[in-house]
Amino acid sequence: MKKEWPLWEVFVRSKNGLEHRHFGSLHAADAEMAMANARDVYTRRNEGVSIWVVESKHIVASNPEKAGELFDPAKDKAYRHPTFYDLPDDIKHM
Repeated sequence: MKKEWPLWEVFVRSKNGLEHRHFGSLHAADAEMAMANARDVYTRRNEGVSIWVVESKHIVASNPEKAGELFDPAKDKAYRHPTFYDLPDDIKHM
């Protein structure tokens, strides 16, 4: 029986970016191979300065169908939002 290599998720930080973004997925035998393949596949044109590879089985994600259970409780915490004071007009980009 043919065994399939594990699936890895690839995140790349671009030269002018501040955060890593998900670029795609690939199969690889181990982390070293996943890193080399990610470099070859997703940064061929020298786009990135940093690559993360994470084996997909280690990622825990919320279910979009149950978003209410996860995010709705934050709506009743008005103290987390700056709605109780006015900013002066000369303060920009806040």
